[in-house]
Amino acid sequence: MTSRRSIFLASIAVAAALAGTAGPTLAQTPTALRVATDATFPPMEFVQNDVRTGFDIDIMNALAKAMGRSVEWTDIDFKGLIPGLIAKRFDVAMSAIYITPERAKVVDFTEPYFAGGLVALVKADSPIKTLADLNGKKVSVQVGTKSVTFLRDNYPQVTRVEVEKNQEMFDLVGIGRADAAVTGKPAAYQLARTRPGFRVLDQQITTEAYGIAVRKDEPQLTAALNGALAKIKADGTYAAIEKKWFAASK
Repeated sequence: MTSRRSIFLASIAVAAALAGTAGPTLAQTPTALRVATDATFPPMEFVQNDVRTGFDIDIMNALAKAMGRSVEWTDIDFKGLIPGLIAKRFDVAMSAIYITPERAKVVDFTEPYFAGGLVALVKADSPIKTLADLNGKKVSVQVGTKSVTFLRDNYPQVTRVEVEKNQEMFDLVGIGRADAAVTGKPAAYQLARTRPGFRVLDQQITTEAYGIAVRKDEPQLTAALNGALAKIKADGTYAAIEKKWFAASK
């Protein structure tokens, strides 16, 4: 009888121990990673056949998978990405965001995940051949991007035409309301490849690095994303995604 009682009490103790761990384990189940993007910047992020796609989209989905999490996407204008992140509307922002000293003052960034830079896109028959030829011309740029501040600080003779969406920049060049568009290298080459009548100036304006923006009060999330980035680079996932989107790039 005593033996049975001892076994019974031991069973209760084990059950209690398991019950005590069940709560925290469930509470620690990873939640969806809330990611904001402006899906108007092919090939980095854009909407095709009503589906969000692009290099950044694939990379973020791969990172989340490596972290054991799902992704909950939010679409927002580029200029609202950093303010929205700071306001805790989402967890991270990934939308071909250049790592700049100004942005790094208010948010943290992961390690760079792709090299880019600013370039100038013009019509194929444009007389503009060099960056110096931009002086005195109308140049379209997207609000909230580095193109705005870079031209303001380095090309004061340029008349900036600021627009809300990336596509508007290119359209203004196409209809002659702007002489050039200054934008990220991936998007410029993508347009030149897929839309006849445009070319990218040979001379690159800047060399930049893209990073994923995270709030400064979330260092553990930044570290987790960096760890996931290292993992997908090591196992070949990153290389496969890069080949998918940039195999034909210049």
